[in-house]
Amino acid sequence: MQFHRIIRGIELTILLLLIAAVTGYSNPSLTNPIEKIRAYTRGLEFDYLEWMSNAAIVKMRAASIHAPHTLDPAAQKQIVNEYLRVTQSILDNEYLLALLYADPAIQDKVTASESLRGELAELYTRQTELAPLAEAVLQEQVTDVLAEIGFTVGGQPVPSVWYHSTPLPMALIVSPRDRIEQTANISVRTDLTVDEQAALETDVEQGLNTSSLVVHIGGVGVYPTMVMRSTNLEWMVNTIAHEWIHNYLTLRPLGIFYGNNNFPELRTMNETTASIAGDEIGALVIEKFYPERKPASPLTWKLVALPSDIPNPADLPRPPFDFRAQMHETRINVDAMLAEGQIEEAEAYMEQRRQVFLQNGYLLRRINQAYFAFYGAYADTPGGAAGQDPIGPAVRALRARSNSLADFVNRISWMWKFEQLQKAVSQ
Repeated sequence: MQFHRIIRGIELTILLLLIAAVTGYSNPSLTNPIEKIRAYTRGLEFDYLEWMSNAAIVKMRAASIHAPHTLDPAAQKQIVNEYLRVTQSILDNEYLLALLYADPAIQDKVTASESLRGELAELYTRQTELAPLAEAVLQEQVTDVLAEIGFTVGGQPVPSVWYHSTPLPMALIVSPRDRIEQTANISVRTDLTVDEQAALETDVEQGLNTSSLVVHIGGVGVYPTMVMRSTNLEWMVNTIAHEWIHNYLTLRPLGIFYGNNNFPELRTMNETTASIAGDEIGALVIEKFYPERKPASPLTWKLVALPSDIPNPADLPRPPFDFRAQMHETRINVDAMLAEGQIEEAEAYMEQRRQVFLQNGYLLRRINQAYFAFYGAYADTPGGAAGQDPIGPAVRALRARSNSLADFVNRISWMWKFEQLQKAVSQ
């Protein structure tokens, strides 16, 4: 069985490498919109083919030692917890190192950071040893849940669950200024600095009269999938499942036409499906293998009467700033302005709103058309950057009407037009 898993992984790797090569290929042309944008990004783009090749080697080495099947459940859990502990120590020490190098009072930063860098080197080595085992454990746990809920053939998901934690590339998102629509999503290097991000956005906007934004991402549905390193296990398993769903959809129309600008609705359908399914699968993984990490039951709130005398308004508790509701309102107003052709007014309004978010603790570098084009596609919960886009509610409605998660994903996976989804939820 292990041999067949390795062969299946190799086959899917070759298949998806070919898909990536074919879909990523284009002849440079001054009339090709993507090539016009890539004129600004060619020297900054992330090399997926090299990354996938290296990651596949890591996965096959782990499979060759039959990880994690040689370990009992207690040992598997211990490995995952130790990996999370080491990762947290790395993040803590990297932060301390950044603070040290930012301190103008420290002149000899190399000497001052010697012990810290030595500790980090040991932690990196330990993480490198643990990562393949921890990843193999989590892959198997997600696979077990997929088998239980009907996503497997002969007990195995196709493709196999393969992921690798790594620093992720960033994405340059491009939208027209007169409407919110993602016309390009180009992955750029992981180490692009903030000033380099801003410079790239400025160059693209001034050269092409578009809206652009470099965004950070949490995962990429290549094969093996890329997942950002994190110490939040709940987020990790959700993301592992989310990116596997993207792989699953890649072999069906909803995934095949994902990047086709002639079918822009499919991106939101795809991302919302992956978000819904990823969260549900991740919750089942936590419940089965890490029940101690299940979120506590929501608190029961009881209302109490205010004193009969009139309180001082300054003493009353203020309602919390609702990010999703405020962003939802912003998107609706922007859509209305753009529909009226008020492009400059909409852009000025978005900057004003960004200041409001900043004052309430949300460090958003920019809010523009590209921001909504990217974040608006993740419509698994009401509100937020999607505004009044009808696609997210339709996907959620189909999930609510489906007998199971597998039925929902399998049904929507064969759709290639938004009208098919509308028809399905209207029946």
